[in-house]
Amino acid sequence: MPSRTTAPVAAPAPTRAAEIADGVHAYAQPPGGWCLNNAGVIVSGGQSVLVDTVATESRARALREAALHLNPAAPKAVVNTHFHGDHAFGNFLFPEALVLGHERTRSEMIASGLHLTGLWPDVDWGAIELVPPSVTYRDALTLHVGEVRAEVVHVGPRAHTSNDSVVWLPEQRVLFTGDLVMAGVTPFVLMGSIAGSLAAVERLRAFGATTVVPGHGPVCGPEVLDTVEGYLRRVRELAEQGRAAGLTPVETAREADLGPYAELLDPERLVPNLHRAYAELDGTAAADALPMPVLQTALREMIEYNGGLPCCLA
Repeated sequence: MPSRTTAPVAAPAPTRAAEIADGVHAYAQPPGGWCLNNAGVIVSGGQSVLVDTVATESRARALREAALHLNPAAPKAVVNTHFHGDHAFGNFLFPEALVLGHERTRSEMIASGLHLTGLWPDVDWGAIELVPPSVTYRDALTLHVGEVRAEVVHVGPRAHTSNDSVVWLPEQRVLFTGDLVMAGVTPFVLMGSIAGSLAAVERLRAFGATTVVPGHGPVCGPEVLDTVEGYLRRVRELAEQGRAAGLTPVETAREADLGPYAELLDPERLVPNLHRAYAELDGTAAADALPMPVLQTALREMIEYNGGLPCCLA
């Protein structure tokens, strides 16, 4: 069952970046729930690049301090793995950096604006400013950070969102997945798709990573892909069973047995995930977005199912 936590909880202090390969650092923010994402700092030859930023001004200042501790020169680039504000609102505190992302990361970030801040008005977001990518790509691009080669690859057409990027370091065998992968945290595919997310898992397996930096949750190995896949397949099974029984997505969620996935953080995401699964059973293609009224209904029902707003520690 969901946590039913609705009141603001004091946010834990971000930890310093941990080196996970030579010059490659994961900036993980436990426990990894709503808006408490991970970032990365790649350092080589007196240069550095960030993979994602963070949600609030205060957290972005802490990330900047950590990045400058690792390399005195400010990062020359920020790669946004997708448009969601928890991975991008901190861009503005890195004015020296070129912000890179998929072409739809830019367009959807501009369209969304600071909308995320309105979902949790009690969070101290600070004086954040929207800074979308100024350099965009369609399929893939390569960054050279000193001696480190970083391959930025679009994984689509629609998985977590329509504009998901991963950052792959082939020599270090490190994969930054953005929110295509969450470790110990419930996947969220309302703006993406079940089918696309399952296809994305197979693409991520093909990289052959030994270290995975998920969008949320602790740094892990490739075994996390099995958990993501298993959860998504369970959601699809529940949707098939619920639809056959004439139940709505939220009714299915109330009766659902998630088995080993019940302990994942933010279990209330089952409701919007079922909305997406139902739509795909009804013929919505993996590449197609859900209509806005369906998105709004899914989020409203998630909040009702949870007994209030989910807890956001940003």
